[in-house]
Amino acid sequence: MMRERTLRVLTVASEAVPFAKTGGLADVAGALPAALTTLGCEVRCVMPRYRQIDREKFNLKRVVECEPRFFAGELVDREVWCVERSGVLWYFIDAPCYFDRDGLYTVDGEDYPDNLERFTFFAQEVLALIRHLDWQPDIIHCHDWQTGLIPVYLKIPVSLASIDTGDPFYRRIKTLFTIHNIAYQGLFPKEKLPLTGIGWKHFTFDKLEYWGKLNFLKAGLVFADKLNTVSKRYSEEIQTREFGRGMEGVLSWRSRDLTGILNGIDPTVWNPASDEHLPANFTVDHLRGKQTCKRALLKEHGLKARTGTPLIGMIGRLDAQKGLDLIEEALPDIMRLGVQMVILGTGAPEYHKMLEKAAQAYPDQLAANLTFDNALAHRIEAGSDLFLMPSKFEPCGLNQMYSLRYGAVPIVQATGGLADTISDYDPKAKTGNGFSFTSYTAEALVGAVRRAVGLYPDRKAWLDLVRTGMKQDFSWKASAREYLALYRGIVG
Repeated sequence: MMRERTLRVLTVASEAVPFAKTGGLADVAGALPAALTTLGCEVRCVMPRYRQIDREKFNLKRVVECEPRFFAGELVDREVWCVERSGVLWYFIDAPCYFDRDGLYTVDGEDYPDNLERFTFFAQEVLALIRHLDWQPDIIHCHDWQTGLIPVYLKIPVSLASIDTGDPFYRRIKTLFTIHNIAYQGLFPKEKLPLTGIGWKHFTFDKLEYWGKLNFLKAGLVFADKLNTVSKRYSEEIQTREFGRGMEGVLSWRSRDLTGILNGIDPTVWNPASDEHLPANFTVDHLRGKQTCKRALLKEHGLKARTGTPLIGMIGRLDAQKGLDLIEEALPDIMRLGVQMVILGTGAPEYHKMLEKAAQAYPDQLAANLTFDNALAHRIEAGSDLFLMPSKFEPCGLNQMYSLRYGAVPIVQATGGLADTISDYDPKAKTGNGFSFTSYTAEALVGAVRRAVGLYPDRKAWLDLVRTGMKQDFSWKASAREYLALYRGIVG
């Protein structure tokens, strides 16, 4: 039997752990490439070099030093840095005028006004880089709107100062475009189209135009060879008006090219048996350390340990998508159930104020950390009995997977990846791995919490449920195999 040749994969993303992160995209872009190398792929990655990506800290080496390039009316200094991690070469496009900033996409909560220029430049430099390196990938895996122009440039050849995609070098390269959250689309004034080098004949309703604006996400959806998103349920939901954010027509048109592949988690980073952030480690067979983590978490937040009282954790962005409107309405009823809560996150000012008032109203039950703290996130997962994710929509979600691994039973709204990973507990059949509700109402949320709190005193049933979750495998192994099969199907 002939051995399949090594597949060359170029991953392009605007963020990736451990370099820069604002959301789940970074977790996927950081973990999937290493998982693919274990399956025999040759993987390289490209992302911008933001201010926070310190060259010395990450041991970056300069690999390309270019002449300044004239773009968008100015000379842009540029160079490329590189480092190898876990068998993957990571390249960083360094253009200080575009990426040497405090934030990745926003400042003071507002999008940078030149985001079109920033990520148009980035897309062009990615394609210029692989030509300069003479490294021809079989497939370019593009993530979210920031990379949406790459499939366009490969399908409608353009001749620019930095690239000529009519060059035969680019002819056989295929693209996969992954939607991490369809709510973020990259919408820009149509007057900026000439900066992309793409002709006006492509600014039509069936290509790049969306309600009179230029839409980078739509560009990727229309021109990529195949599409996917980060859970099977979400791939179905975004083809509906309720969840499609205006892209449901395009996605229904391309439904044969759209698949859902569930994200994985990094079991070396999220492992209660070896997690250095925890006051005590534990395993599915030895759970005593989890009680130590719970007592320490309560003490850290000035909450008194109460025998028989479940502790609910919640971590995430504080906005309506994550169900904060439900939390606001349901919180008095949840507090009346006698639970304690520890919350971590940042987001909309109105929810900051709401949680600050709640912490004052329930000082013995609720503590709110309105910040980003990775180590605390690990301690909350380890110390919580329950984990709350009442998201209005959730493309995949990772915290419910972390929670299962750390013995914190999830309570979720059955949407997107939450529905794909959490099955509702059946007390008669003793099946399920968490608690879910299907109606996006405060009443349904309180009902799910009440069911969970009701089971908590039954220690045997509760520990069986905890262990069921901890034994599940949500590592990248299975997901990486699905991506490899998808790549090979695209390349043919």
